[in-house]
Amino acid sequence: MHARHVVLACALLAVAACANTANKPAPAAPPAPAAARDDSLYRALGAQAGIEKVVDAALVEIHNDPHIDLFFANTDMPDLRRLLVEQFCAATGGPCEYTGRSMEEAHGGLNLTDEDFDRFVADLVRAFDKAAVPKDLQQQLLALFGPMRPQIVGQ
Repeated sequence: MHARHVVLACALLAVAACANTANKPAPAAPPAPAAARDDSLYRALGAQAGIEKVVDAALVEIHNDPHIDLFFANTDMPDLRRLLVEQFCAATGGPCEYTGRSMEEAHGGLNLTDEDFDRFVADLVRAFDKAAVPKDLQQQLLALFGPMRPQIVGQ
């Protein structure tokens, strides 16, 4: 769910037309600047402290949902927290890099259903409400993570 938000700019290389440089490789173009990261959602959530508050609230809701909590029975919870903070931070434009496995790898073998995914989303929404995340920011967060459904369900 991962840093994956850096846009690479294309650079055009000029090729020298002179006969005396035809056998020399063209000089490399200077590296293109990375696109500016939009960190407005990260900042609106309260930066790192806000992300951690949201993740902590989500973990409480997950733990309190026996249907969803069973999927985390053998999970290293401090590591899960760290990875969720990274994932939320990176996805919202913060300075973090997600270092976890892909969603397919992380959920492989669990055979999660659409119902499981929807229950998890409901837990997240309750957590967002308890963490006092405004509804417009909740919608932005859900829009970031909603497209992960195919990477999670049925794996």
